[in-house]
Amino acid sequence: MVARRRGEDGADATAAGSWPGHPRRWASLVVMMVCLVVVSLDNTILNVALKTIQADLDASQADMQWAVNAYTLVFAGLMFTFGLLGDRFGRKSVLLGGLALFGLASALAARTSTPVELIGARALMGVGAATILPSTLSIITNVFPDAQRAKAIGLWSASGGVGIAIGPLAGGYLLEHWWWGSIFLVNVPFVAIGLVSILVVVPDSRDPRPGRVDPLGVALSTAGIITLVYGVIRAGDQSDWIRWDVLGPLLGGIALLAGFVIVERRIDHPSLDVTLFRRAKFSAASVSVALVFFALMGLAFVLTYYLQAVRDASPLRAGVLILPAALGIAAGAPAAARLARPLGTKAVVATGMLLTSGGFIASAWTGRYTPTWRYESAIFAVGLGVGAALAPSTESVMSAVPRDRAGAGAAINSTMRLIGASLGVAVLGALLSSSYRTHLGGDVNVLPAGYHDEAAGSIGGTLSAVTRVASGARDAALRGQLTPAAGQQLQLELGHLLDRADDAFVAAMHVAVLCGAAVSLLGALVALLWLPGRPDRADDEAAGSDDPQGDPVWRDEQGADDHRAGTAGRERVDTPATSRPAAQRQGT
Repeated sequence: MVARRRGEDGADATAAGSWPGHPRRWASLVVMMVCLVVVSLDNTILNVALKTIQADLDASQADMQWAVNAYTLVFAGLMFTFGLLGDRFGRKSVLLGGLALFGLASALAARTSTPVELIGARALMGVGAATILPSTLSIITNVFPDAQRAKAIGLWSASGGVGIAIGPLAGGYLLEHWWWGSIFLVNVPFVAIGLVSILVVVPDSRDPRPGRVDPLGVALSTAGIITLVYGVIRAGDQSDWIRWDVLGPLLGGIALLAGFVIVERRIDHPSLDVTLFRRAKFSAASVSVALVFFALMGLAFVLTYYLQAVRDASPLRAGVLILPAALGIAAGAPAAARLARPLGTKAVVATGMLLTSGGFIASAWTGRYTPTWRYESAIFAVGLGVGAALAPSTESVMSAVPRDRAGAGAAINSTMRLIGASLGVAVLGALLSSSYRTHLGGDVNVLPAGYHDEAAGSIGGTLSAVTRVASGARDAALRGQLTPAAGQQLQLELGHLLDRADDAFVAAMHVAVLCGAAVSLLGALVALLWLPGRPDRADDEAAGSDDPQGDPVWRDEQGADDHRAGTAGRERVDTPATSRPAAQRQGT
């Protein structure tokens, strides 16, 4: 593409690939990172407070599961829709509305007094979060030139991973010093700062040719993603993938998404150009993103139980012990973004997934009394590998999408993140539960028969059952219904059961982390087979050099359209290389 640009000094410059980016791009990146940290933090901060909230609201286990799942389902289902709305109406506007809703819903969640109110507030938070993740990434894609975009996406990816990793630490600290509502209320000041910063710093952008709306495609994609993710969540909750209430949603979600693909291929105004999935650069990178989050969230799930149940760590200490993952991501993502251009996306992502697999394998040697530095090293290795794989994969996805359709591309990327994370928790959680039940075996028979199923299902269930049986025994002894000798014998048996529970959990954890290692190795294989290697000059020229995806259209403070950097203006000459096919131009 050849375009004549008018610089800030009024001089014309005719060049290909010389666009320096928006003048406020780095400040915009900082704001986008803050927004992403807030949403990522909320994905894990709630986990450490579930028991406290359940007791305070007198909620059932099902209520608490829905408090978690309502957020995840709405978040996953609406990201694609809001990505399209951002492309059509302006990404800044959609981000402002979503961030404001997220802050309001957080304040409501902090003040809820019933489980139903909490579930409703969490669903509203999911709506807000669904606007934030795709909007931040699509804005970054549009304010940075190609030469700097990889670095920017690396920093953005690092902030998201760090937010997920420090969630348990933040939650533990807040619970130890304030009430449980503080884990939601902490979002409000960050949201306020973000709203002001977006208004002052971030430029708006949109698709200049949005075309007609595709309501059927949007409806099918939303229903399909929600149904599929619900099936994955049910599988994790039930630790069983062949129940009818698990297989039904899984197969239904796949069928709806297949219908979405069929519709998009046949209409002349698709919301998504599904032929993108034929490009290895897009499809393999999307799978890599999902596998990265499978590893990250799966490890966080397993380690949280290990640290709190086996090592007796408080929620705050458990959060501190998971910090090496955040440090690894913070170091790995920016470094990988720099290395991807000289070494190639293929090599960097594969190396990151191999490092992640190595961290999982090292975790298989973690036992009840393993020195802290050993399992901390494994956690750091996983974080470093996740960061190294995530940033180039995300950049590969976004570079394959036309710049004016960045919202849709960012939504696909974000949805794959969430599906991968849900699968990581569901698959490793199911393996953990079934293996724990197998290793614990008949040791639960020392408990009354009514406690067997609960105690055998998880180490948390075992601890809860033992606590209640011991409490009942003390009450019986005070009433003279339990002899001292029988009480001593029961105490010995319960102590032995707790020891066996720790051993069984460690053995089950080894099974789960080896599965995580295998999945990470699969990610490395995907990268080696299908991700692109080093970019060459021919690829850059075919893509239009520094402007492969068309011109982002900025709207300045007065509402006038202004291409690219928000300067005095730009005269644009369209060529066949920059004009999208008619079907793409019309879609929304």
